[in-house]
Amino acid sequence: MSFHSGEIAVQTQAGVREEAQRLCSLIGNVIKPAAQEFLHTQQLVIASTVDTEGRVWASLLTGKPGFVQVLNQQVLQIDAFFLSDDLLYHNLHNNPQIGLLVIDLVNRRRLRLNGKAEIQPGGKIKVNIEQAFFNCPKYIQVRHLETGMTESLENPVIFTREALNQTDKYWITQADTFFIASSHPEVGADASHRGGYPGFVQVVHSNKLVFPDYAGNNMFQTFGNLAVNAGAGLLFIDFEEGHTLQLVGKAEVIWDAERLSDFAGAQRLVEFEVEQILETRNATPLRWRFSDIQTQFRNTD
Repeated sequence: MSFHSGEIAVQTQAGVREEAQRLCSLIGNVIKPAAQEFLHTQQLVIASTVDTEGRVWASLLTGKPGFVQVLNQQVLQIDAFFLSDDLLYHNLHNNPQIGLLVIDLVNRRRLRLNGKAEIQPGGKIKVNIEQAFFNCPKYIQVRHLETGMTESLENPVIFTREALNQTDKYWITQADTFFIASSHPEVGADASHRGGYPGFVQVVHSNKLVFPDYAGNNMFQTFGNLAVNAGAGLLFIDFEEGHTLQLVGKAEVIWDAERLSDFAGAQRLVEFEVEQILETRNATPLRWRFSDIQTQFRNTD
């Protein structure tokens, strides 16, 4: 596998080009046995898709263990808890690009799988894999999945708005975890994880957020995509109640040293202009509880 021009440009600006090139060998196009074993037990997936207007969305997919099924080394099938109005399915009918982040919050493991998707009968998603690789466990905050699925789940309800309300702002500023979706027009979509102490995402105003970026694996898939295509999607999950907040808009990477001084340890900032918001109540029947175990929070690619 090789990096695209946007990734190379960001790696070069960050001064880690040689190190990133050595890591390139970790990215394959098959689901290796370790990844197959990992997928068999997982219940939480973040998907990156692109809508008909070219906007990039981050969506939540959950299910019982085994809802991500490996059909062969290059094909998997997802049979997720289905939302009939979920824009992910509408997006995939028009654009097959999909990026998947399969994350185990209990054991702090994450696997990225990018490729092309097809919607199957009954809402199953078949994915032909083009990229597959594990990420390190840095900065994943431990959460334990509550036993079983919630039996008395209320019907999901979706609210759409153009600006953050006070509840949204509180949700975002209290978050220690969120997910970011990005897309390269030719290479495809990608989903990634971000973590920090509550308050690491700051609300500038009702249509702008800013958050820091710290030292990570130096491959810069997300930032490389943003260097080519500023479109991005953010996903915040209310782990205790099963609600989600999806933001779509444009992201800009800030390298200015003076701006960075307000964020201890940050190597870059991201400014995110919010264009549309989807709040989904009861988006998943799964519930997680925060762990008392202290882990490192900060996160990047």
